[in-house]
Amino acid sequence: MDNNEQSIRINKYISASGYCSRREADRLIEAGRVRIDGVVAVTGSRVNPKMTVTVDDTELNMAEDRVVYALNKPAGYISSLSDEQGQGISCFIPDGMRLFPVGRLDKESEGLMLLTNDGELMNNLLNAAGGHEKEYYVTVDRKVTDIFLKALESGVKINNRATGAKVITAPCRTRRISDNTFSIILIQGLNRQIRRMCGALGYGVVRLRRMRIKNICLGDLNEGCIRKLSDEEIIGLNK
Repeated sequence: MDNNEQSIRINKYISASGYCSRREADRLIEAGRVRIDGVVAVTGSRVNPKMTVTVDDTELNMAEDRVVYALNKPAGYISSLSDEQGQGISCFIPDGMRLFPVGRLDKESEGLMLLTNDGELMNNLLNAAGGHEKEYYVTVDRKVTDIFLKALESGVKINNRATGAKVITAPCRTRRISDNTFSIILIQGLNRQIRRMCGALGYGVVRLRRMRIKNICLGDLNEGCIRKLSDEEIIGLNK
């Protein structure tokens, strides 16, 4: 493989093409699904602009016009582009647009998701070490008390589904909105974290909406609609 100054690692190339995140690119490479000029790529392979890169026979190209869209995901849809039941979010993306979701939102949850063809931005936002703020509005089945909010803010002991061990969630910020609804700002992204935190404290989640990711707010974006982010918003996301 070419190792000159113009070459980059294959996982970075795949990510920059907008095909997927760098982490997912590593999985594709390990599975033998990536080829460079017809040769199966390996971890650490490098590629230059003259080479042809394919994933499952689909040729990749570097994304020239990198864009980011906000989607107001309705409840009842999974965060992947498609599934066998047709409940993926691809139905909200106009035909011809090659966009991929940044992160996930539970099927039962609703609100802000980001879609992009910028693999590097996707990789940065998915990096848990970045500590990116995400704000949610949560409606529960009991009255929101000061004790409940303080317990959330201090950290709640829940099971780590990956290891089976108990973990204490990182400190967070909360704000009461009404008797049964509150705002919570997290910098973590554990699986179904808010629902599990509430459940550990004896509360059931009735409705969960993501309202903000870093500097991007859901605002008045209608359910099931997308909007293109401005250059200023994208700059804020990259900070």
